[in-house]
Amino acid sequence: MKVLKFGGTSVGSAQRMREVAELIYAPQERRIVVLSAMSGTTNTLVEIAGLLYAGDVTAATARTEIMRQGYHMVARELLPEAEAAASAIKDLDVVFRTMFDLTRQPLSGSGERLILAQGELLSTSLFQHYLTRILHRNAVLLPALDFMRLDQNEEPDAAYIREHLAAQLANHPEQTLFITQGYICRNAQGKVDNLKRGGSDYSASLIGEAADAEEIQIWTDIDGLHNNDPRVVEGTYPIRELSFDEAAELAYFGAKILHPSSILPAARHEIPVRLLNTMQPEAPGTLISTRTGNEPIKAVAAKDGLVAIKIKSSRMLLAHGFLHSVFEVFERHRTSIDMITTSEVAVSLTIDDATHLPQILEELRSFGTVEVDENQTIICLVGNLIQETNGAARLVFNALQDVPLRMISYGGSPNNISLLVHTSDKTRALKALNAGLFQRPVLA
Repeated sequence: MKVLKFGGTSVGSAQRMREVAELIYAPQERRIVVLSAMSGTTNTLVEIAGLLYAGDVTAATARTEIMRQGYHMVARELLPEAEAAASAIKDLDVVFRTMFDLTRQPLSGSGERLILAQGELLSTSLFQHYLTRILHRNAVLLPALDFMRLDQNEEPDAAYIREHLAAQLANHPEQTLFITQGYICRNAQGKVDNLKRGGSDYSASLIGEAADAEEIQIWTDIDGLHNNDPRVVEGTYPIRELSFDEAAELAYFGAKILHPSSILPAARHEIPVRLLNTMQPEAPGTLISTRTGNEPIKAVAAKDGLVAIKIKSSRMLLAHGFLHSVFEVFERHRTSIDMITTSEVAVSLTIDDATHLPQILEELRSFGTVEVDENQTIICLVGNLIQETNGAARLVFNALQDVPLRMISYGGSPNNISLLVHTSDKTRALKALNAGLFQRPVLA
């Protein structure tokens, strides 16, 4: 069994869906294909929900109708046979009827999540119609809402997912091709919920874990995970191989191609994850597994929106339990710490969620002087740093000699050096690192 996930761009048009249909064709191999909503759909659904929250029912209804007509056009393009198109449009309108019904009542949180779930239901319905009615392939649609579930802590319920996915698959013992939705699930109360933005990657990894897959493939519009941010730096290149730990670090610290949580389920069962490009399917992409290479630094990623907090106190010197008391403040306000450094009389740390910052600062001032720096960026350098015998740190700091560094964290992970800079210095830092770490002189 293999699990193949395709993102919104990969299924963003009728032509893209046709291309995906060819990529998944493997009649002798069992495959579960996980689809995101068509590109732009989730943003439109968020817009509709926003209009309903604002009480503008007329605008929300009109926007929903425009979306419905757009999907009818895609259906007619994808399914040129009139009867097949009519059948697909009938199923699409069942989804839109749910949306129109939600515009006729005050929108709740659960109603919003129900609206956001419709994108994946639309894309999978269209795709399955194309496979069965036009290509005449026997593809079974597995409703993700029948087996994807969150527990009481709003975390994926791995045992439930495994049991209920197995039951679904057991109904089709001879079937080789299954289609299902990414992103969407039910919560512990049985209501429709989701795995947040980027959650289709997470769905694929959870499904791969539950199905004991031999491989999970994440198909996007980029040729694997690059060694630096291609939106900022020229001349980046895809990394051919990463360990689970290295990939998890890069995903958490800003690599947009991969959802931060998506590696964990695959890593638990050592299921290889391959990042591939639908626009260039012959490219090798990036393989994520238990193996790693010998490169001291493989890649750089950056995470914006950080707030740095420095607590300076003479009470900290030799004080047992001081850090514990500081951490308790963040625990009370359910705010995670990304990075931390300490000295004898001060501790500096960063957070990426400033929702409760005023309350946190008020409590921290009871410990001593508090300084706050906003608009900070963490730059994460990932590689094989288990034994620093190769001068990697020297290369990093030489490259950044003209960039002011707010914090440095090294040694907390065998795969990560983290640096904190002001966001205005991010582009300069990424370019300097690219020149200092990855570019090699051309030999005459």
